[in-house]
Amino acid sequence: MSAPAPAAGTPLPYKLIATDLDGTLLRSDETVSERSRQALAAATAAGAAHIVVTGRAVPWTRHILDALDYRGLAVCGQGGQVYHAGEHRLLTSVTLDRQLAGLALSKIEAEVGPLYLAASRDGLEGEVLVGPGYRAQEGPLPNVLMDDPGELWAAPINKVYIQHPTLDDDALAQVARQVAGDLVGVTVAGEGIVELLPLGLSKATGLSLAARRLGLTAKETLAFGDMPNDIPMFAWAARGVAMANAHDELKAVADEFTASNEDDGVAVVLERLYLS
Repeated sequence: MSAPAPAAGTPLPYKLIATDLDGTLLRSDETVSERSRQALAAATAAGAAHIVVTGRAVPWTRHILDALDYRGLAVCGQGGQVYHAGEHRLLTSVTLDRQLAGLALSKIEAEVGPLYLAASRDGLEGEVLVGPGYRAQEGPLPNVLMDDPGELWAAPINKVYIQHPTLDDDALAQVARQVAGDLVGVTVAGEGIVELLPLGLSKATGLSLAARRLGLTAKETLAFGDMPNDIPMFAWAARGVAMANAHDELKAVADEFTASNEDDGVAVVLERLYLS
């Protein structure tokens, strides 16, 4: 039997819980365990707010939120989109300047040679376009094959994904920052996922907007993550918790470590804080 929730009037340890999805709240089969659901329910019943903060754009996030019966705010697209899940409505959306993105790609390719490309189009129904050679992750997430590279720039986009034939993610991101970091933001969001973003955009910028709508602040926030794209969120929040499966760069700035996403690491922490 679970321990009782904090008594009425007891100050909450954190009023806002921010969770990444992939590698954090989601297991490898893209589900949220019953234990994690119960821990989040206990925290929200005690009065805390929960905000999902993910690199996925809304079209790749919505089905997960619906399955969770999640009706609050979600920060999607690496902070570029604030989405109201209950109303299925985009509240804010930031797009990548396509001219700057094209220039950034030219600079990166001049340094390392041709890249494999994909892009996420803006909007509630924005497609993910995948170019020749780009290794899209297996699973249920839809994408559209792009034969003509010109399609990349045919409509507003939130971000560009880049891959290299031989360089690993960290090395590619390092080169991209060195040669194009004054034009675009660069982040590593998962295995094989290096992204070019609007300059200055991060999960922290999106989370701060969503928190402000709820009347909450950084000093009231507990954040969970697993990849380098979570570093700005950890810097913004009062406390950052890295999963056991987290990237070394995130572990280096974490305040605390927990179990892996497969072992309900989010629930382990929330049970200690909100059920003891």
